[in-house]
Amino acid sequence: MSKNLKVGCLVVLGILVVVAIGLYSWGKNAYNQMVTLDEGVKEAWGQVENVYQRRFDLIPNLVETVRGYAEHEQETFTAVTEARAKAGGTFNISEEVLENPEMFQKFQQAQGSLGSALQRLLVIQESYPELKANENFLQLQSQLEGTENRIAVERRRFNEVAREYNVYIRQFPRNFLANIFGFKAKPYFAATEGADQAPKVQF
Repeated sequence: MSKNLKVGCLVVLGILVVVAIGLYSWGKNAYNQMVTLDEGVKEAWGQVENVYQRRFDLIPNLVETVRGYAEHEQETFTAVTEARAKAGGTFNISEEVLENPEMFQKFQQAQGSLGSALQRLLVIQESYPELKANENFLQLQSQLEGTENRIAVERRRFNEVAREYNVYIRQFPRNFLANIFGFKAKPYFAATEGADQAPKVQF
């Protein structure tokens, strides 16, 4: 083998090694960033669940307080109780909900139904002046109002983090790497009817 051929082979080999190192470095960095963004989405999801759980936990005290003044509003109490039970079932799902748009939509619908039932419950107070003046009721109102605001904030934050993750894994050529390692796009919270208005929790 001539000297020139040996040199040529070494140059080609050197180029291949440099390219391989470059590809490995790029792939490692891209993969690690996907993991970081994915964990950010999971963290944001945890916060969403926390604020929904807080609302979920406030409901029994709210229902009992209202029931003390409006015992005959049984239909409304039943609707709230049923919606709460349905929403409670969605808390038993794992983070797989982030990989399954149907499960995610089911979670969102259950929480939306609970929110609607709560609004119907809160409208009752208009017919009961004594209820409006109840200190326990006013305290629950304040906690619920704060919780509803936190729900809106955490949902928006989740959508922002999910969007950053989704854009990252869908951009070329990272989309090939995402497919190889099973990184899938995350669903978003869709705006519910009336979401363009601030939550009204009036007592």
